[in-house]
Amino acid sequence: MTVINGEVAAGFEPVREAFAANFAQREDIGAAVCVYQDGRPVVDLWAGVADPNTGRSWERDTLQLVYSATKGATATAAHLLAQRGELDLDAPVAEYWPEFAANGKAEIPVRWLLSHQAGLVALDEPVPLDEALAWHPMTAALAAQRPQWTPGTAHGYHGRTWGWLVGEVIRRVSGRTPGRFFAEEIAAPLGLDFFIGLPAGERDRVSRMVYRKPDVDLTTVPEESVPEDLRDLVAAWCDPNSLSNRAFAVTDPANIDFDSLEVQAAELPSSNGIGTAHALARMYAALIGEVDGLRLLTPETLASATEEQADGRDEVMMVPSRFSSGFMLPTDDIPMTGPAAFGHTGRGGSLGFADPERGIGFGYVMNHIVGGPNDMRAMSLVEAVDRSSC
Repeated sequence: MTVINGEVAAGFEPVREAFAANFAQREDIGAAVCVYQDGRPVVDLWAGVADPNTGRSWERDTLQLVYSATKGATATAAHLLAQRGELDLDAPVAEYWPEFAANGKAEIPVRWLLSHQAGLVALDEPVPLDEALAWHPMTAALAAQRPQWTPGTAHGYHGRTWGWLVGEVIRRVSGRTPGRFFAEEIAAPLGLDFFIGLPAGERDRVSRMVYRKPDVDLTTVPEESVPEDLRDLVAAWCDPNSLSNRAFAVTDPANIDFDSLEVQAAELPSSNGIGTAHALARMYAALIGEVDGLRLLTPETLASATEEQADGRDEVMMVPSRFSSGFMLPTDDIPMTGPAAFGHTGRGGSLGFADPERGIGFGYVMNHIVGGPNDMRAMSLVEAVDRSSC
């Protein structure tokens, strides 16, 4: 039986039980979960193995790459600039990034970048990975790219490109890379153990990821056997020219080794944030209220940041999705604790979110990359929070 480390406040025992069940029944290898309520931690748990190759244990300060849960941190940086009056989300991107105006993009507002409406999910020519990691070649390619649809008429998940697009606006406005801005303006004041661009001295604390192959490869299943609501998505997966595939093939090679030193040290504000569950929960708690005397966004800025901007069929994911300006909003497939919640999932199961109506900040990170409709680890923890005293 896996030893569960950490503490839970009275009334939150169901979260410990669900966390233990994730190891006993749902294949967690190493993981952590943290919950803040009304600005204070009420759950802070960790367990398992950080590196199956060496047997290194998961500790309270183990760092985990969280894939697209990074987008919540990057969006927070953009909204902090907006709150300070340095960035107008409804102004054209080209006002801050003149080169972006090429190929019919002069009128695209910053908000459409944040809400996946800009149509810049793919590139005509992928950028060599080493150049993409160096930043400027990728932002130059995106500035020159023609949108895949008329901006503002549809939305589709900008899984990879979102980080360079939003990150370049942050860089142009603040004069700092998005990782540095986050480190100095958000992580340092709050004491967050979270990085977009991992410092070399932190490498030894990072867990090693384990990838599980899907139980069933739906692309090999006869169409009549695929659930009807997934048929369009499966058809897109089978088509190498679909946006569903091209959105994740903007580099050459398309497959990125997120365990590599070079990738973890680079700044990929859409997908290579590395931190703890405690850091995610604390950041989201500080978005909706004070944490040790510090609140990140005012109620007015928060309302703008979390107002729905896009809803309906996603042109990339081929299923319904909902976005505010940078955050995912609750759907049947995105587990959160209420209709006012907002946050972001990450590939394989990680999740960070806030629920302002319940005063909740939540973070869950893990190194067994599973994902898919049968991965109930994050959902079980959220349901346990729902049942707890809050």
